Amino acid sequence: MNPLNEFLRNQNRRAFLSTSGLGIGKIALASTMLPELAHAARQSPYPPLPEMPHFAPKAKRFIYLFMNGAPSQLDLFDYKPTLDKEFDKDLPESVRMGQRLTTMTSGQKRFPLAPSKYSFKQYGQGGAWISELLPHTAGIADDIAIVKTVHTEAINHDPAVTYIQTGNQLPGRPSLGSWLSYGLGSEGENLPAYVVMTPRWSSKRDAQAIYNRLWGSAFLPSKHSGVALRSVGDPILFIKNPEGVDRDTRRTMLNGLAELNSLQYEKYGDPEINTRIAQYELAYRMQASVPELMDFKGESKETLEMYGPDVTEPGTFASSCLLARRLLERGTRTVQLFHRGWDQHGTLPRDLPLQCGDVDQPSAALVKDLKNRGMLDDTVVVWGGEFGRTVYCQGALTRENYGRDHHPRCFTMWFAGGGIKGGTVYGETDDFSYNIVENPVHINDLNATILHCLGIDHRKFTVKFQGLDLRLTGVEEAHVIKPILS
Repeated sequence: MNPLNEFLRNQNRRAFLSTSGLGIGKIALASTMLPELAHAARQSPYPPLPEMPHFAPKAKRFIYLFMNGAPSQLDLFDYKPTLDKEFDKDLPESVRMGQRLTTMTSGQKRFPLAPSKYSFKQYGQGGAWISELLPHTAGIADDIAIVKTVHTEAINHDPAVTYIQTGNQLPGRPSLGSWLSYGLGSEGENLPAYVVMTPRWSSKRDAQAIYNRLWGSAFLPSKHSGVALRSVGDPILFIKNPEGVDRDTRRTMLNGLAELNSLQYEKYGDPEINTRIAQYELAYRMQASVPELMDFKGESKETLEMYGPDVTEPGTFASSCLLARRLLERGTRTVQLFHRGWDQHGTLPRDLPLQCGDVDQPSAALVKDLKNRGMLDDTVVVWGGEFGRTVYCQGALTRENYGRDHHPRCFTMWFAGGGIKGGTVYGETDDFSYNIVENPVHINDLNATILHCLGIDHRKFTVKFQGLDLRLTGVEEAHVIKPILS
């Protein structure tokens, strides 16, 4: 995929002749622009690339439930029963092997082992060990594939989140949702192809900052950036008409603005001008579609109860999960939820149950709701964070209270939906959940697998930028996680 080819595809005869110095009567030509403009406005604002998908996909939609701050795999999914007898012993150097630590614990005199205080049981046909903190997730064990061996090179939050979202630790690359919008487009005409929500959290500690570049389009066309749905005030900023402006007046204004933009396009032939026209038209349609999207009155009592008591409260994780399903029903390609507050360096037993209380029931309800509606077969759902947590304690350790530092060497994520083999547990870590002993999964493998489920060969999905063929999965070899595929 080359921006020059995209530019040439969007070049009309008029722009070509004008910019070639062969002007043939701009005044006469301008009178013909409005019919073309009206046609452009009627087209989908997010058409797929001609060559996409690369092969028949198992899924056509994607939901990313991202636990920003890094949930503790040791307390949720990676059960280590032998650790209990190792309480407060030092982490063996033969396990750590001099690996990199953050500055928050590198100065500690000791690295005392902190077993999880929570009980685990096995669930589903695959015998997945799941913590008592996630009883609802345990109930969908046969619908999810749990991958225990995801790993990353990043050890601090911002580069780690940027890395897993964009394929690079440095800012300036498109997000996963932007890549999907660019390549696959959207099935709807009245809502964005890529929508992001940042629901509130219950942890008592400050959460890590997140930035809109995490759902930005970078060097891809700007229309592929994620659109943030807000939980307070207007769902989307500036979508409502100001006082004194009715819908007819807005339509007249947009028609005039489209004429001015068409003159610019005639002169310069810049595809971003067409993007601007299409986005104004989408925003006009969203003035009617967004209020309907946000209204849960048509949802059954059983559905609302399944998501939990917070579902009708705007800004909660439960409300956001239900909105995610409603967005997919209306043609949105990708929905991503950033749930913050998972950075438990201290007082983990106070904060982790609160975070799980936010997300456990709604996450499971979303999977069940999609399944009940026949949508799970063609929707991929992914749950996880940017890295894991250490087996050793940060700060003071007791049986009832401990904290955990960042741990990029291994962490757990789960998958569900189209193309995923439910009831699967993949990968194994050592007795300390510190190193991977079987089936490592790099975050580039994670993204390659998501793309594969949606019919995209990550090796072929490239865009030329600054002389390089850039892709989401980076320059090193990445592999689809085939054992978790159906």
